[in-house]
Amino acid sequence: MTIKERFKRTIEYFQIAYPAAATELAYQDPFELIVAVILSAQCTDKRVNIITPALMDKYPDARSMAKAEPEEIFEYIKSCTYPNNKARHLSGMSRKLVTDFDGEVPSETELLQLLPGVGRKSANVVASVIFNKPVMAVDTHVFRVSHRIGLVKNAKTPLSVEIQLTEHLPTEMIHEAHHWLILHGRYICKARNPICSSCGLKDFCNYYRNNRK
Repeated sequence: MTIKERFKRTIEYFQIAYPAAATELAYQDPFELIVAVILSAQCTDKRVNIITPALMDKYPDARSMAKAEPEEIFEYIKSCTYPNNKARHLSGMSRKLVTDFDGEVPSETELLQLLPGVGRKSANVVASVIFNKPVMAVDTHVFRVSHRIGLVKNAKTPLSVEIQLTEHLPTEMIHEAHHWLILHGRYICKARNPICSSCGLKDFCNYYRNNRK
């Protein structure tokens, strides 16, 4: 099977399996999403969605959060992973939004990465989800699933996975494909004990061929 055919069949399956694919992080506006994305590092979306309502009620925008000290923010996010670091990131991110971007979340990944706590993956998430930019955020699910299906080859880093995926995916589908791969990795193609019996990709999946037959 050629790589072109592999992508074609994968896209056709995902369009049926996940017709309304979207982030599972709850948010109302760009600022709330970037806060949620920072909190989601090594933390479940479910936990982040529990934390954000009270946090955003207290600090609904960059200007209000910029006035808070990290210690104050910590009290609202202490049930997530690495709350001390994330409290500092949220404080610094908010202040930089106010000083450099008039309190508004920028749409370009290069500018997003200037914000404390926002790396390439997080910047791509925000640019993709909010602004529909054709960028691919590569988390552990995207990395794992793309390798197992055979969408990437010899991709040792998230960046190399990102480059290969964006090279072969239609530009208008890149932001949606990010959600397809995450949802598939979260619920079907799990790191441990993937549910191959429920996967419509197993007839050409490299992982299934090598481990399940």
